[in-house]
Amino acid sequence: MDKYREILQRYWGYDDFRGIQRDIIDSIGNGHDTLGLMPTGGGKSITFQVPALAADGVCIVITPLIALMKDQVAHLQANGIKAAAIYSSMSRSKIVATLENAIFGGLKLLYVSPERLGSPLFLQKLKRIPVSFITVDEAHCISQWGYDFRPSYLKIADIRQVKPGVPVLALTATATPAVVHDIMDRLAFKDKRFFKMSFVRKNVIYVVRPTVDKQKELVHILRHVPGCAIVYVRSREKSRLLSTFLTESGISSTYYHAGLEPQDKDERQEKWTRDEVRVMVATNAFGMGIDKPDVRLVVHFDCPDAIEAYFQEAGRAGRDGQKSYAVLLWDDQMDLRMMLKRVEMNFPPKEKIADVYERLAYFYQVGVGSGGGHTFLFNIDKFCASYHLSPFMVPSALQLLQYAGYIDYNSEPDSVSRVRILVSRDELYRLRLPAQEDLVLTVLLRLCDGIFTRYAFFDLNEVAERTQLSEQQTYLVLKTMSAKHIIHFIPNRHIPQITYLQDRVSIEDVIIPPHVYEDRKQKYEQRLKAMMDYVLNDQECRSRQLLAYFGEEAKDDCGQCDVCVQRRKDYRQRVAALPRQILELLSDGDSHDLSVLRTLHFDKDTVASAVQSLADDEKVDLGINTIRLHNP
Repeated sequence: MDKYREILQRYWGYDDFRGIQRDIIDSIGNGHDTLGLMPTGGGKSITFQVPALAADGVCIVITPLIALMKDQVAHLQANGIKAAAIYSSMSRSKIVATLENAIFGGLKLLYVSPERLGSPLFLQKLKRIPVSFITVDEAHCISQWGYDFRPSYLKIADIRQVKPGVPVLALTATATPAVVHDIMDRLAFKDKRFFKMSFVRKNVIYVVRPTVDKQKELVHILRHVPGCAIVYVRSREKSRLLSTFLTESGISSTYYHAGLEPQDKDERQEKWTRDEVRVMVATNAFGMGIDKPDVRLVVHFDCPDAIEAYFQEAGRAGRDGQKSYAVLLWDDQMDLRMMLKRVEMNFPPKEKIADVYERLAYFYQVGVGSGGGHTFLFNIDKFCASYHLSPFMVPSALQLLQYAGYIDYNSEPDSVSRVRILVSRDELYRLRLPAQEDLVLTVLLRLCDGIFTRYAFFDLNEVAERTQLSEQQTYLVLKTMSAKHIIHFIPNRHIPQITYLQDRVSIEDVIIPPHVYEDRKQKYEQRLKAMMDYVLNDQECRSRQLLAYFGEEAKDDCGQCDVCVQRRKDYRQRVAALPRQILELLSDGDSHDLSVLRTLHFDKDTVASAVQSLADDEKVDLGINTIRLHNP
């Protein structure tokens, strides 16, 4: 047995690889830069984890999702694989220890967020790490023409200069042919090896459901399609309101969005994963790395901006291969108007972008010629209220200012928890605390300096590891001690941050160049149009439309989407009306050549069957190549 299959069986229990997994593994294993395009559920992680274990050195895995990073590391460690992750909320001492561990052979996989790549500490240590290859997950994020561009991904190409001989494996679930080539260019591929798995999902039934009452239609669908479901919405508030509505309608539900506390996210995801609640109503913050194969239904309550986003989210249905549904609800009047407004929302006029930049300076009291390198917490609600600005327009303006190089706007930073001991040192030592509380406090005292006089930052995961408690147990112990006023515990919150990338310039010197604004706007409009074309095209098979967008030609219609079902229904109705059409054609009483039946535009067998039925009922008479009414 070859080394890759042996590793697969030993650690994952599978007999063999599937799809293009082996092609990708062989390519990166032989030292070639490689791009793998694998739809959701295709088994991307196997393609880098297996060759990482087979190679000497450490595989650096770059991924933007902290939660997914932690989850994969936990699973690998549980299987006896040496893996670790580095992210912003870790203490410097733990980051150093992790990097040193990688240098001296203690790791096979090291997960890193793209934001960490520019850190002087990481770059310094990277030079000494024996790297087998670099994996770039969610690689479409590096393309400025992709639907989910992230500027932090542009730093990835820089580390190739630190490790020039190390091959790169780029992985993505959604990329058009143009984005595929852009990924390989931006990652400086030496040889452009590209493997693509078919986007066909035969078990997923795609449906666009027109409706003027989405809530009513959603309940109807959920009552007729059994099993676990995800419902995607565009706003945090809508996720909460719709979840409440479903619960009140007798359908067990919870909700999820980026603004929730990490512990709340974990708890809700766990309940849904264990089927304690049936429906997860969520923004697009939910879904990456969710390993639940039995999702029977994914509903898009609101239409996404791009087919890439829709296909990836819909692809979370039916990963077990069983029959599942991907339904998009569409209200012609409301949704069409909202889709057209999104262009204006995402690309406000340039003068408004400059105005937001100016007001940021007022908000933080940053003078012209200063501020470069400074980071500020950003309360978007307070900012918008202070200057009467739209909370929908401001994030778009900030993002465009980021692309133009003026600021860095981190809307969902991986922040850290804080704690302070409220009692004196003598009082603390006199307290008789339960064993878990005493254990957690002991670890905090070792990790945090000055904890009696000021708030100290700490990593909840690190405390959990040192106490050998779960993160949830550690969190509850801290909350309990906080309620007793022994400590004041402030859980980590994702508070957006603004960093000035250069000193502030005056408003008249703010320049938003064409590649940031006009070119990007044009691409966005094209993606939006493609999404609307998909929704409004009720003449072509849904699966065929999706495949064509990603550059794949379908051999056959799927036969099960709403378009195919309606077409089949229409055809049956036409066939049922065929005998009447034949009789009308012969109503003049004359004898006709059989060739006249070709004008009915049916296949020969269907017409022959209808004619024979009429002849059996003695409604027509058949001669040699002729037909006429019986007793006209």
